[in-house]
Amino acid sequence: MEEEKRTIRAVERALDVMLCFTTGSDWGLTEIAQRVGLHKSTVHRMLATLEQKGFVFRDEATEKYRLGLRILELSAHARASDPAVVLLGEMERLRDQLGETVSLYVRDRNDRVRIQAVQSEQAVRRVAPVGARLPLTVGASSKVLLAFGDAGERDALLAEVSWPAPKDRDAYLEQLQEIAALGYATSFEEREAGAAAISAPIFDRSGKLYAALSVSGPSNRLTADIMRERAPAVMEAARRMGMLLGGTGV
Repeated sequence: MEEEKRTIRAVERALDVMLCFTTGSDWGLTEIAQRVGLHKSTVHRMLATLEQKGFVFRDEATEKYRLGLRILELSAHARASDPAVVLLGEMERLRDQLGETVSLYVRDRNDRVRIQAVQSEQAVRRVAPVGARLPLTVGASSKVLLAFGDAGERDALLAEVSWPAPKDRDAYLEQLQEIAALGYATSFEEREAGAAAISAPIFDRSGKLYAALSVSGPSNRLTADIMRERAPAVMEAARRMGMLLGGTGV
C-alpha cells in the first residue's frame, strides 16, 4: 500500500511538471522547481525520465526544457476523436455567418476553459486563445454552463464563500432560470470593458451539457438588440453541433 501511494504521488508530481507547459513554451529547471514546489534534484530526475521517453527535450543553447515530439503523437490521436475538432466546421460556418469570434467553453470546477476557437476575420475583433481559463462567475458562456449544467454543482458554487460579494445569489439564480427558459445567455462588458458575447448550450449524446457555444466581439457591434437578433442563429448552430455529437439537439 505504501509503495502504491508513493507511485501515485510520483505520477502526480510528474504531471505537475508537465502542466507547467500549459502556461509557457519553455522552462528552466529552477523555474519548474519553484513552480511545482519541489527540490531541483527531484525535478531534474523527473525531467530526465520525461526526456528519455520523449515528452520533453532540453535546448542545449538556452538550457531550458520544451515539450517533446511524443506530445504531438498523443495529440494527433486525441484530436482524431476530439469533439472540439468535430465541431470546428460548424464553428467556422457560424463565424462566417455572423462575422465574430466563435468559442467553445467547458466547465472545470469553478472555472470555464476555452477548448476551441475560430477567430473573427474583422480588423477589430475578440482574440480568443485556446486553453484560456476564466472565472465561472461572469460572462455569457459561464451563465450557460451554470444554467444548463448540474443543479447540485451550481448550487454548491453559489453557496461557496468565494462567491463574489457584489453578486446577489438569489438574483443570479433567478437570472439563470430565465436563461434556461430562453435557451441562451448574453453578457455586455461583464468581464472586460468593450466586449460582449452571446452563448447557447451544446448537449452530448446522453442529453447532458457538453459545452457552451459563444459568439463574442466588440460591444459596439454586439449591442443588446443585435444579440437578440442573432440568438436564433447561435442556438441553431448549437443544435446542429449537438446532432454531430450524437446528442439530442435540445
